[in-house]
Amino acid sequence: MTQKFKRIAKVIMLMAAVVVSVCLFTPGNVNAAEKFIVGFDASFPPYGSVDENGEYVGFDLDLAQEVCDRNGWTLVKQPIDWNTKDSELNAGNISCIWNGFTMNGREDKYTWSTPYIDNSQVVIVNADSDINKLTDLKGKRVVVQADSSALAALKGDDATENNKKLASSMKEIIEVADYNTAFMNLESGVADAVCMDIGVASYKINSSDGKFKMLDEKISSEEYGIGFKKGNTKLRDEVQKTLFAMLEDGTYDKIANDWGLSESTCLSEEDTKYIDGGAVPTADPSKIKKTDNKNTSDNGSVKKVVKAKKTSVLNIVKQLSRGMAATLGIFVFTLIFSMPLGLLLTAVRMSKIKILEWLAKIYISIMRGTPLMLQLLVVFYGPHYLLGIKVPYSYRFYAVIIGFSLNYAAYFAEIFRSGIQSIPVGQREAATVLGYSRTGTFFKIIFPQMVKRIMPPVTNEVITLVKDTSLAFALAYTEMFTVAQQITASQASIMPLFVAGLFYYIFNALVAYIMEFIEKKLDYYR
Repeated sequence: MTQKFKRIAKVIMLMAAVVVSVCLFTPGNVNAAEKFIVGFDASFPPYGSVDENGEYVGFDLDLAQEVCDRNGWTLVKQPIDWNTKDSELNAGNISCIWNGFTMNGREDKYTWSTPYIDNSQVVIVNADSDINKLTDLKGKRVVVQADSSALAALKGDDATENNKKLASSMKEIIEVADYNTAFMNLESGVADAVCMDIGVASYKINSSDGKFKMLDEKISSEEYGIGFKKGNTKLRDEVQKTLFAMLEDGTYDKIANDWGLSESTCLSEEDTKYIDGGAVPTADPSKIKKTDNKNTSDNGSVKKVVKAKKTSVLNIVKQLSRGMAATLGIFVFTLIFSMPLGLLLTAVRMSKIKILEWLAKIYISIMRGTPLMLQLLVVFYGPHYLLGIKVPYSYRFYAVIIGFSLNYAAYFAEIFRSGIQSIPVGQREAATVLGYSRTGTFFKIIFPQMVKRIMPPVTNEVITLVKDTSLAFALAYTEMFTVAQQITASQASIMPLFVAGLFYYIFNALVAYIMEFIEKKLDYYR
């Protein structure tokens, strides 16, 4: 029996070693004199998305890369959960939010650059819809992204009276996490329209092969800026001076044209005051490129149309394999840490010392009674907000493992306890008569039988863990399902989500097979 457990342990450790080698190459291990970490929504093309090679690309990311190149910085592209962008910025996990970030209505929340893109909120409907103007939205269901400019334009404190009346006339305004979900609602008929940024809307329409149309009337107009942590004027000014240098030598206009946004640019050296009233610096001459094409931008050229590039299922699988390594890492490390911790917690829970028993009960109650996502957020942001500690960039991965392990240890503890208590007391008494110590009785008599009895519920928890790994994106850790969502946004296709579903099914089938194999090996305890 002992040899069987040793073989199983060796297999687990081998899997862990493979995963460690993969995880050591996460973005958190970039070594550089100075990192510039850009927080962005990777499902927001053409400003930020993933290409057919699995690389993060977009207009804003190209601008950020050029800024870094001219300043000698290392660019770290950090996809984030849009709902936690403020926590990421305030905790110092990212240097700025640079992702088609609307300034209007947020003037006092961040230290802003000057505006660089003029944007509008527009309405998208299905091509065969009878909605042709804004008044036709009366009695309709409209989808918006949570905490977005579209939502603010319709229901915010600064919304115009006309927009408030329009919003009140709608049957429902549905808030979703991202634009992928918004368009899935629209295509499936759950919603009648989507309100969103015109840049992303144009990208979706150009990539949809005639599925959607845009209404001529606009909901609102606003400007995009780069949002820095409140008070971080030094970094803001360095980026601003570099952007002006790029504008001076034509690089800014070229990048805008490359992404089909040349008609929306508004970066201007005539802006001499920031929103906060500070003086805007002029272009840094040392960062202006000396080229033959200085000031000869593509303004007079035909506007480039940026469309999603369709890719094969094979290429989708290749891209998802990158996220699969992260998913496997979360899965393996969680099991390695949570099971021993669960066994220890079981011992405390069954202790005859009442205060220890009650502490274990309280811990298990909290872990099982609150959402795993909330626990992940507490583990990641807690050191900063509760203790004032600034955590390193690489802590993101460790926080995921800590959060998952603490949560699953509570569930495993109760499963282990039920298994131990199911063993007849007479077996303990017989072992004592035969001269076994308490430790020997547990590990040689009780533990092997407990393992056999708890295999079905443990299998259920392990399978649930495979699916729960997708919650890691709450901490902006990119695992497989997140990659699938990013590819879906860039390709305007739902196929990557189906491929991801197949990945999960195969993974869980393999887990179920291994657990069933172990269970059969323990059948002699019947």
